[in-house]
Amino acid sequence: MHFLSRTQMIFAIGAAVMLLTVLELVRRRRLSEEYALLWVVSSVGMTVLGFSTPLLESVTRALGIRYESSTAFACGVTFGIVMLLYMCTRLTRMGREQHALARELALLAHEVERLRGEREEGRA
Repeated sequence: MHFLSRTQMIFAIGAAVMLLTVLELVRRRRLSEEYALLWVVSSVGMTVLGFSTPLLESVTRALGIRYESSTAFACGVTFGIVMLLYMCTRLTRMGREQHALARELALLAHEVERLRGEREEGRA
């Protein structure tokens, strides 16, 4: 029988608390479902790894890492990097959309001014 180390317990309980926090944020509509799926999947995976000593040991050996706590840390760092990359791509897309909307707004404002000018000329 495998017992959980203190590090595994902290890791697993932290991941479970994160999962509950994500679900609460989605319930309150403070986190969109698009992001929630990523957080829920990672939280569930980390919780399973934390509470399953044989699984954590086999993942650690498969990755060629010496300590299970290092595997947990590596998973966290990897998740952080993936989230940063995803957020950067989202920000890039939103920046392009904002630029296109600003251009469209400028064109519409110009058209409104042109029409106002024509209307004023028609009255005079």
